[in-house]
Amino acid sequence: MALKRLDPQDFVVSSDSISATLWSGGTPTLTTFFTSSTQEAGSSGNYYLNVYQTASTDPNAAIQFAVAYGNKDGSGSTYYNSAVPGVSPTKTIYGQYRTLVLGDENSSFIFGNQSSSDFWALSIDRARYKESIFPGSLTLKLSGSLGVISLTDDSQVVASTTFTDAGRVYNLISGSAGSKVTTAATTTDGWSLNSGSYGWLLPDIGTIILNPVALTGSLAVGGIGLNVSRSLNAPGLNNRRIFQAISASTAATFKLNSQETISSDYIFIRARNAEFNYTENPSFISGSTGEVVYDDFILNPQTYITTVGLYNDSNDLVAVAKMSRPLLKDFTKEALVRIKLDF
Repeated sequence: MALKRLDPQDFVVSSDSISATLWSGGTPTLTTFFTSSTQEAGSSGNYYLNVYQTASTDPNAAIQFAVAYGNKDGSGSTYYNSAVPGVSPTKTIYGQYRTLVLGDENSSFIFGNQSSSDFWALSIDRARYKESIFPGSLTLKLSGSLGVISLTDDSQVVASTTFTDAGRVYNLISGSAGSKVTTAATTTDGWSLNSGSYGWLLPDIGTIILNPVALTGSLAVGGIGLNVSRSLNAPGLNNRRIFQAISASTAATFKLNSQETISSDYIFIRARNAEFNYTENPSFISGSTGEVVYDDFILNPQTYITTVGLYNDSNDLVAVAKMSRPLLKDFTKEALVRIKLDF
């Protein structure tokens, strides 16, 4: 066995971004949506609803995403304790997402140029995507009493990326698959008139935040008349409202892809003409005298490289690369073997 120390220039690190479909079954677009009546009737239904690609009782059913409504003042749900006004599931949801996304209990959600005291959250199930959501792949259609709107993110048109405690954040605009659509009811940024953006895409935590103020507006200001209840100490059923807006038969389109960065370590093994021409295989050496069995192997040796082993400084074997076919080596040949390690 021959050993050769590698030089720093023999190592090259490369990263590639790989995108893939997100929903169960490799489907690029989710068009059917189901919830669980058991969950809706249970205590967790006050906080969020899981959405499936088929009936929740189906053996193939899997959670695709969850919907939730948060309100800064606790409106839209019943108080935990009637003696403590404002403390309710919607306030809990608002506080959880505020901490997760903004990292500051005194901060507010500002969509475009407008602050909002409530939101809907769509959290993609973690099993659906690999590393993050692929910006520019979003197409989400919502149906309201005044019509249907198609939303996407502005990652393909924004000049710079904004960051929060949850990573990258992009505004939701009117359009599809990263392409902006500007109408008389939206600004040049694709936002609702007077109401800011339609929400946020947070690709690094797989979350979409929707701005109710923009969506509940009239057609004249870019809204669709989507209904939201902000009644105090009363069940607003806002989780069900946004689910119905997503699953309406006239829309029923939720397209999204995942993204993963694959880092590869390329290692170049160079076998020069005078190297690796001899072998320690016992068949080359006489067992009794220790001499080379065949004289041709003295002046004109030939070997076949089949395996490359990578060792650390302690001579521990840490990786093995197998050749696709044996590589002939002698004094008249040089070889360059490229090894790729993905991680």
